[in-house]
Amino acid sequence: MAAAPHCLDVATALERLASPDACETWSALGNAPYLALDLRAARATTASGGAATPAAIARLAALPCPTIALVAAGSGAPGASGMDPLRAAADVVVEGEDDLCEVVAGIIAAPLAAATLVQVLRASATLDVAAGLAVESMAYATLQAGPEHARWLRARAAPRGATGTDAPAVRVTRGGKDLVVTLTRPDRHNAFSARMRDDLAAALGLAIAEPDCAVVLRGEGPSFCSGGDLDEFGTRPDPATAHLIRTTRSPARLLAEVGPRTRAELHGACIGAGIELAAWAATVVARPATFVQLPEVAMGLIPGAGGTVSLPRRIGRQRTALLALAGRRLDATTARDWGLVDRLEAAPV
Repeated sequence: MAAAPHCLDVATALERLASPDACETWSALGNAPYLALDLRAARATTASGGAATPAAIARLAALPCPTIALVAAGSGAPGASGMDPLRAAADVVVEGEDDLCEVVAGIIAAPLAAATLVQVLRASATLDVAAGLAVESMAYATLQAGPEHARWLRARAAPRGATGTDAPAVRVTRGGKDLVVTLTRPDRHNAFSARMRDDLAAALGLAIAEPDCAVVLRGEGPSFCSGGDLDEFGTRPDPATAHLIRTTRSPARLLAEVGPRTRAELHGACIGAGIELAAWAATVVARPATFVQLPEVAMGLIPGAGGTVSLPRRIGRQRTALLALAGRRLDATTARDWGLVDRLEAAPV
């Protein structure tokens, strides 16, 4: 196992945060693309060398890079009451050095995307849904034109472009008072294509026009949704136009509106858009073999299907950052324990 990344003790961190060039030091463009604080030995409010003053907390929260709090195992879920102020201000909380290494590796691999992710999550916490989605899309567009995403595109095979665009990607049926919306690209594990985005937006428009109906969101085939269709990456128009398309034809915005009467039924892979969209539903059920993942940072991007807004509303900003920065797969049981899934259900016989 690689050596654990360096963590600052509380007193040292507070001293260095007081420097006027702290933002230059901790930045993807500076000496360190992250700041890790070791909070295992002492609470920030009683650490020798000074308390975590409001000014210090504000400086920590404003750093243009991810901030990580390393805490003692079993010390409580992110957002727990009574949490010390430095832990509460951190972008991500880890309970062991293995988790710390995993998060830091993700940051180092794509420091621009990692920094953009945490800045968007910080902003989203203060915004309504529409504004949060707009900020996410603008940040995503910026990263689409950035060097990390360009490097990721060069490293993979040439994209094939849109596939199966003549076939509907979403099917809408009636089940009593339910409007059943099914993703129908099973041969591609329901990869989220431009056609699927448009078809899903149209289906959700029907649900909005019928306020008395309940909505059931499903995926056909082995997976609910395996995330963005990688064959379409790098084939979009310029990032500015892509941003306007995302905010004009936004399934996330529509799902946020019908979410209180929506049930999402997950199975198989729920990657990227697959969990970002489902998280809007009032009820999320999953089969036991389901897994979720946010892989976008490794692509030089951030979640772009509404995930920086939908997931924090279910699991909080810090756990969303952990999932995205580490790029880890979350099994169905852990997703339920975190609150990303409401309950597990066996496949129908």
